Amino acid sequence: MTRVRSPALESTTTDFSVSRRSLARTAGVLYLIVVLAGTFSIAYVPSQLFVRGDAAATVANIVAQETLYRQGIVAGFVCYVAFLLLPLALYRLLHPVDKRAAVLMVALAAVSVPLAFVNLGHRLDVLTLLDGADHLRAFTTGQINAMVMLSLDAYRNGILVSEIFWGLWLLPFGYLVFKSGLLPRILGVLLMVGCFGYLADVVATLLFPALSESAGGRLTLPAGIAEISTCLWLLIVGARETPQIRS
Repeated sequence: MTRVRSPALESTTTDFSVSRRSLARTAGVLYLIVVLAGTFSIAYVPSQLFVRGDAAATVANIVAQETLYRQGIVAGFVCYVAFLLLPLALYRLLHPVDKRAAVLMVALAAVSVPLAFVNLGHRLDVLTLLDGADHLRAFTTGQINAMVMLSLDAYRNGILVSEIFWGLWLLPFGYLVFKSGLLPRILGVLLMVGCFGYLADVVATLLFPALSESAGGRLTLPAGIAEISTCLWLLIVGARETPQIRS
């Protein structure tokens, strides 16, 4: 007996796979914005301008390259807006796998966004301190420089707090990727490993600062590899049409 496939069923299946691919590509675009804008704001600009332990050199760099400094702040805003939208796109893609894990993924990512926005205020404070307003003339150059460094130290502390949630959201995200089979399962494993890399970096910075300094960011390297790889897969390949969900 020949089985006749319903045209309506074929249409529904096709539409669903197209929708899945579209969601994956949307998530990939948002992830790319997060990666590029975040790298520019959090890594590149500070590496060019901030001199740890040297207030005068840091201030001189910011004054000389104020446009770059401002671009770093704008890139931060762009990054965090995209990071607010990214888990929502991933939720739509992955929630059929495990809705509770998908909700947890969104919640952990979303918590970091207001923290990150508030933290950017410390970089805005630096511009206020250096704008030459009349009320700041009561302070000496040395005092202004010291307050600039205090603001930048506060910014670095805020990044450390945000790192907790930048790590935690990767655990349910990685679990969903691994279980769904929509993306290579190795990406799910790497994302979950990346979660613990972020948390290890926070613990090392707080309890073993010398170890953290010598590690030079290597603890968060697995997370970076996992997120960039996932971003590129979503952007270029999309999601598999037929999920391989593990029970």
